[in-house]
Amino acid sequence: MIVDVSSPASVRASGWGWRYAGRQAWAAREIDVSIEPGERVLLLGASGAGKSTVLAALAGVLGGSDEGESTGSLMVGGADPARVRGASGLLMQDPDAQVILARVGDDVAFAAENLGVPRTEIWERVHESLDAVGLRLPLEHPTSRLSGGQKQRLALAGLLAMRPGLLLLDEPTANLDPAGVEEVRDAVGDVLARTGATLVVVEHRVDVWRPLIDRVIVLSSEGGVLADGPVDAVLSGQADALDAAGVWLPGRDPAPFSARPIPPGDLLLAARSLSLARPGSQPLGLHVYLDVSAGSATALTGANGVGKSTLALTLAGLLRPAGGELRAREQLAAGIGSAPAAWSSSQLLTRIGSVFQNPEHQFLASSVRAELAIGPRALGVPPTQVASMVDELLARLRLDGLAQANPFTLSGGQKRRLSVATALATRPRILVLDEPTFGQDSNTWRELVSMLLELRSRGHAIVAATHDEAFVRAIGATPLRLGDSRRADAAADRSGRAPAAGRPS
Repeated sequence: MIVDVSSPASVRASGWGWRYAGRQAWAAREIDVSIEPGERVLLLGASGAGKSTVLAALAGVLGGSDEGESTGSLMVGGADPARVRGASGLLMQDPDAQVILARVGDDVAFAAENLGVPRTEIWERVHESLDAVGLRLPLEHPTSRLSGGQKQRLALAGLLAMRPGLLLLDEPTANLDPAGVEEVRDAVGDVLARTGATLVVVEHRVDVWRPLIDRVIVLSSEGGVLADGPVDAVLSGQADALDAAGVWLPGRDPAPFSARPIPPGDLLLAARSLSLARPGSQPLGLHVYLDVSAGSATALTGANGVGKSTLALTLAGLLRPAGGELRAREQLAAGIGSAPAAWSSSQLLTRIGSVFQNPEHQFLASSVRAELAIGPRALGVPPTQVASMVDELLARLRLDGLAQANPFTLSGGQKRRLSVATALATRPRILVLDEPTFGQDSNTWRELVSMLLELRSRGHAIVAATHDEAFVRAIGATPLRLGDSRRADAAADRSGRAPAAGRPS
């Protein structure tokens, strides 16, 4: 059956709520909302308030009674969302979950093919959508070789090719470089102008989408709707309440931190003409020079696809260098050899900790509490001390109410905090993080920053791949920008920080 997805769709929620199977708390509840066809809505709320759950429900992909229970009613275009799935296009928080086919062109075409769009029109839409989101790659380019940010663009291109009546975007720019953020937002704006589709977008950073939206709805962590109305009226009229709820308000400084100068520390890790490659891929055109000293903070920055995540994994000892040298100094290696890629997982545990771009790639346990206890137990920490450490991490990162929850059922922001906490639990000498602030409201963001500053003040080094400029400032990191240059340098200066410069060799 060919589904007509061209008409802008309405949304009606009356006392609606959802609780995942095996969970005591409701992910969302008591939601009463009415959205007219063609409205452009920014959905806000604290991390874990139920925003992603609402989008999944509107897309009709929450599942049946075996996956959870619902209350109240929720309608899209006057029908049960599960019966009109083609009318909604959902971009999820995890772009990996939406990559289906092996080649870029086929992946973008997939949803449109399932909707019965004529073949000749499909490929016109594919080219148009890829160009709109700035993913200018050959149609046969392997999807397995895309960065996280590129996968985000790919998933959005697939949605745009569908031309749905309801466009549902869950933090669509969270892993994009600044230029990509504007490009993707403008692409969405062009689609809305052409089609008149209804938009519901979840994004913590209000200023990104403010030019495009006409209404703000804020979900309360306690259930129900905290605020609903025109953008300016909500943001100015209820600013204090929104700030307390963790909403990122334009004009309010999210980073009232002042990273104190760190005395120069021992050199822990040194890269010399380091070249990078993913398994089975050709080396990237980079030669990295980097010193990581105790107490230093370095931010790996640059456009999507330039190699930030690959460099992070290589520095963490999880990928072998494609060339050049990566050598751990004795202060870090302590007699086990100078090549981190040759170290065992137990040897890495207290030396170099990793936080992956996709949090789910490092979860092992069936509960949040058990996940946090894995590292300390592997180190032989006494059970009472393990319990105390876990309790502290749960409380500080606002995960204490989810201690028994399965990590895979958490929201995107909660998963990110858990993945950072698992690394913090072993207090490694060097902590390598990939997009550590993804999905955080302003409150949880500040707590993450505070914990990393504490770690740095105790002489631990931080290396973070990030697009979050406020985070870079807050932890006192110096950027090492990866780009078109063939060489990128960063060396520890007398303050212990890592000044960076990217320049041709």
